[in-house]
Amino acid sequence: MQYMLLIYLDELGANPTEAERAQCYADSAAFGQELAAKGQYIMAAPLHPTTTATSVRAQEGRRVVTDGPFAETREQLGGFFLVDAANLDEAIEMAKRLPAGKWGTVEIRPVVQVSGLPESPGVDLAAARST
Repeated sequence: MQYMLLIYLDELGANPTEAERAQCYADSAAFGQELAAKGQYIMAAPLHPTTTATSVRAQEGRRVVTDGPFAETREQLGGFFLVDAANLDEAIEMAKRLPAGKWGTVEIRPVVQVSGLPESPGVDLAAARST
């Protein structure tokens, strides 16, 4: 089953240095390589800060575009890993090892498989589902 490991960080409170951020990226890449070797890696990416975000929301039957995140919260989505795990327990063990998790919260969500969606370029989801 596929799980999205959503990494939430307090952008104001968790303020890693550039060296710590670079090390986190290197550690995350190594963790991704480890998962890939086991056939469990699908994709991952860090996100730019919420100051770069744009939100599109429904308001009175129309779409409204605003700068910034949708909701004002203490923690913001900072990145994700999309993984293939046998079950929630295995996904939890993966989440515990995420390098950026030391600065915030990792939310684990099962992914709903929707037939008819196009495959992502460079990502063999059929192979990932069969592992």
